[in-house]
Amino acid sequence: MLLKLLALGGLGYAGYRYYEKNRVDRNGVAFAEGEPDGPFRNAGSESTTSREPMSATDEALDETYPASDATAKY
Repeated sequence: MLLKLLALGGLGYAGYRYYEKNRVDRNGVAFAEGEPDGPFRNAGSESTTSREPMSATDEALDETYPASDATAKY
């Protein structure tokens, strides 16, 4: 019984690692070539791979992130 649980746990872990490795960002804004690795990118439309330029409002909002986020001190 214990060996079956260990095998099932290992299989689940391997599947999760495979899923995370091959996950595709579907939010529509991908990192441009030369951007640093990690969850964040530089601000501005030149840091994305989208073919359409950002509107002035979108670019202004993009440049304020994460400074516009509220702190978690409630």
